[in-house]
Amino acid sequence: MMEKGPPRGTRTGFTTGACSAAAARAAVIGLVTGRVPDAVECLLPNGDLVTFAVQDGRVDRVGGGASAHAMVIKDAGDDPDCTDKAHLTADVRLRRDLPGQVLLAGGFGVGTVTMPGLGLAVGGPAINPVPRRNIEANVRAAGASLLDEAGFEVTISVPQGEEMTKKTLNARLGILGGISILGTTGIVKPYSTAAYRASVVQGVQVAGTLGYGVVVLTTGGRTEKFVMEEMPELPEPAFVQMGDFLRYALGAAVKAGLKKVVIGGMVGKLTKIAQGETITHAGRAEVDTGLLAELAASVGAPPEVCDAIRGHETARYAGERMDALGLGTAFHTALARRVIQTLRTRYPDQFELKVLVCDFDGRKIAEAP
Repeated sequence: MMEKGPPRGTRTGFTTGACSAAAARAAVIGLVTGRVPDAVECLLPNGDLVTFAVQDGRVDRVGGGASAHAMVIKDAGDDPDCTDKAHLTADVRLRRDLPGQVLLAGGFGVGTVTMPGLGLAVGGPAINPVPRRNIEANVRAAGASLLDEAGFEVTISVPQGEEMTKKTLNARLGILGGISILGTTGIVKPYSTAAYRASVVQGVQVAGTLGYGVVVLTTGGRTEKFVMEEMPELPEPAFVQMGDFLRYALGAAVKAGLKKVVIGGMVGKLTKIAQGETITHAGRAEVDTGLLAELAASVGAPPEVCDAIRGHETARYAGERMDALGLGTAFHTALARRVIQTLRTRYPDQFELKVLVCDFDGRKIAEAP
């Protein structure tokens, strides 16, 4: 009798960052051993060891130099992700002039950052900080025996990236020419599916049975860790990673009779909530930078900064400009208050609300009761 697989809509996949790290590791193994393996075990940012199939492996030794090539095909699981089946490709060159160093570059199909506000260097590749660290960690682990006398130059490319990026908001964010290499855990949860939505509702229902009368909703793993540290008195089931599904989470909270809802988030998702979006997926609506400019003005930002915020595409840019003026706490507090005000009109007197704001490193910036 055949065993049934997981129900449709629940199968997890791997991020572009995890696939890039696996391809890079396989290429480095090729440089160390003379042959790129057909499969590679890769360490994910969340600590899991996962085996990836490797395609197109080859080692080229020309003169005194050496390079290797490997490719991993992304499987996004049941997440309807436009980068599913992308060919995450790593070309690694041995650099005898840079012993001990690992350099990371973006090749064809990886976007180039052209505007501030993303936490990445303008002019550099759109490879986010966690994937960068993860790629380097895997390269160092696989190439340890060579690092005393040489370094590695790793170029990540995605042949279909230029086409795939048309289905993203990258161009609006100033990421041009390709996709972003993303992922904080290495795993893609099917956030956009009915199954994930159902699991959020279920999580809130469980929180309602605990006797604390509170559910803590977060937008992802980093914000959840931050809020757990802020509220150590609550048991783990009181915390629910709602992803983009605020509407369903709050509906479930009302149904469960919960008297207090705490929302933990960062500037981008909180802006979406403040502007009235209850499904906060990046593809659903743009960030209302006019609202951010208004909040910036309300806490004393000069008109030219407010104009710059209004003219920019990201909420992160607004936060960074306000931090630079020493108005970061006031600005993020005003944003948290606006979130509460917006939700109050939609859910009048149904529960007490509190909003906690953290930065991109998971450190607390502000809160509003």
